[in-house]
This record gives sequence, C-alpha cells and structure tokens, in this order.
Amino acid sequence: MSSEPELYGRDLFGEPIEPPKRGAMADTFVFPPFSVLNAREGFWQDRKRAWLALGIQSEIGRGTSRPHNQGKDHRLGTTEAEYNGGDCWRGTRQLLGGSAWNNDWQSRHSECTAGQNVPTSGASVFDPVLCELCYRWFCPADGIVLDPFAGGSVRGIVAALLGRRYVGIELRPEQIQSNQEQAAAICDGKRPEWIEGDAIDVSALTPRYLFDFLFSCPPYGNLERYSDDPRDLSTLDYKSFVAKYRQCVAAACARLKENRFACFVVGDFRDVRGNYVNFVSDTIAAFLAAGLKLYNEAILVTCVGSLPIRAGKQFTASRKLGKTHQNVLVFVKGDGQRAAKSCEEYRDA
Repeated sequence: MSSEPELYGRDLFGEPIEPPKRGAMADTFVFPPFSVLNAREGFWQDRKRAWLALGIQSEIGRGTSRPHNQGKDHRLGTTEAEYNGGDCWRGTRQLLGGSAWNNDWQSRHSECTAGQNVPTSGASVFDPVLCELCYRWFCPADGIVLDPFAGGSVRGIVAALLGRRYVGIELRPEQIQSNQEQAAAICDGKRPEWIEGDAIDVSALTPRYLFDFLFSCPPYGNLERYSDDPRDLSTLDYKSFVAKYRQCVAAACARLKENRFACFVVGDFRDVRGNYVNFVSDTIAAFLAAGLKLYNEAILVTCVGSLPIRAGKQFTASRKLGKTHQNVLVFVKGDGQRAAKSCEEYRDA
C-alpha cells in the first residue's frame, strides 16, 4: 500500500476513480481553507466513508468508556453489529439510545461531541477528514506528530498513510493494543507509535523526539470517563481537570519545535447544572501560558445525528440550543510565516 490512500477506488475497468471537481480552491487544498468547515457536505461525507473503508475503527478498545454519573462498575458493551452500523458513519441507524444510558448525560454528551460520531459504547470517534486536513495544512510532509491524548486509532493511522510519523501517548494498554492491531492491518511500512503513559510525563516518555506538529482532541472534562486510573483526566472534577490539563499542554508544547503549529479540537460542554464550563477558553489560556499564540480558529459544522429527535423538547424545557459544532484551534510556536514554510507547498488556487 502506498503512503497516500486511494480514497475513491477504481472503476469496473480497473482505472482510478477521479475525485469530483469542486473548484480550483477545493481541488488545491482538499477542502476550502475557510474558518467554517462543513462536515455535512456530500464531498466530506464521501471522503470520510472512503477513509473508514480502509478499515479504521477508532472506537474499538474504547468500549469501557461510560457517563461520569454512572456507577463505578457500569459498563456499556458494544457488539460488532452495533459499531458497524452508524449514525453519519457506516449506515443510517441511530446509535444514541438504549436503556443503559442516563438520559441527561446522553443529551449533554451528544450535544458536545456532535462532530465525533458516538457509538453505543459511549466513545467518541475522531473525524478522519478533519484529521487529513490538519496534517496537510499544518504539518510538514515528513514531520513527526505528537498526540498527548491519543485515544483511538484514527489520528495515528491517517498520519502514517499521509507519510507523517506519529507518536501518541495513551494511558490504557488495551487501547494501545487495539490501535496497533488496526495499524498492522492497514499501514504498509511506516506505522504509528503509541506509548503507554500519562500526557503530563511526555518529556520523559519521548526523550528521542522533538516534534513538528502537536495535534490532539483532549478529554472533555469528566463528561466521558475512560478508566478508573487516578491519572486519567476524565476522573477529575473540572477545577482539578483544568489544573492538570494546563500542565499536560505545557509539557507537550515544550516538545514542539520552534516555528511549528499545534492544533487541538475542542468544544464547550455543560456542567451538571446545564451551564457551559468554558473549555474552549481554558484551552486557549493553557496554550498562551505555554508560550504559544492563537493563530487560527475554525468552526467544524458537524452532523446533526439524533439531535432533531431531542432538540425540540430540550429547547422547550430549558432554552438550550442543540450544539452541532466544534472548535478547531490552531496555535503557533514562534513565527507563523516560518511555520507555514515548513508545511506542504500549494500552488496558487
């Protein structure tokens, strides 16, 4: 398999299928580099299906994640049939639902993770098209990527298939094993690397590397609990979460080369009283404290999923708007123009 995946397959005569023509700017940059990225567009969804058809199943290994307000021993199981169906993913069946879910948590979780396709396991799945764009736009073609909150396989596999070297930090050995199995089946040659450990210890865990791109989607507080490990950020109350989160961000930024970009995909979420906790601003503050500058902010418009089923009742009862976007925050360490020169070159569109 080549480093560049064949996203559109071949026709009946074995000839590569050309991507649809969408204009000079879109053809040059894969997707127009605007501050609004619309993941509902047909091209985006087609490209997403093509990426997932390679065998990426980022939710595997995350079947033990659960709502923060469920009992300690509660587990949400996921069958093969359940995760191969998908809401805006691998089918049309809605994945949110079932008596195992606490209704209040389900509503708030689906609202804040609207762009991440939530399987019945409760684990959010990162969008591979957004991943591709971030690598192509902000990471050198042969660069090394640091992901301090690795989670599932998608960011690592997409990086490898696009010729980047990826190093992800992940607390849970079962997740790393699942990621490695997928990478072995999909990636030919260069493979992503996952290291077991705590993101706060990234300097000790990666002494051989300085990185060309910092890229991650951190836990959204304790909204989605991944383990009972006390080092896990998702086990902490929000005040404690932010304190450690800032330390993790600072440690990761210290491993980033000068004149390079960092990108975190985040979204505000609600506390138990229904008020937003201001996670986006706290993320920006963490990077500013680490010496980076906010360089770009984009809004990712996400699939509505099952939101229309709940939005009317939710709005009538509480006047809460259904959330269908996430924030893509891009920071720069050093000089932005020098950072840009290190990235993939484009012809004028």
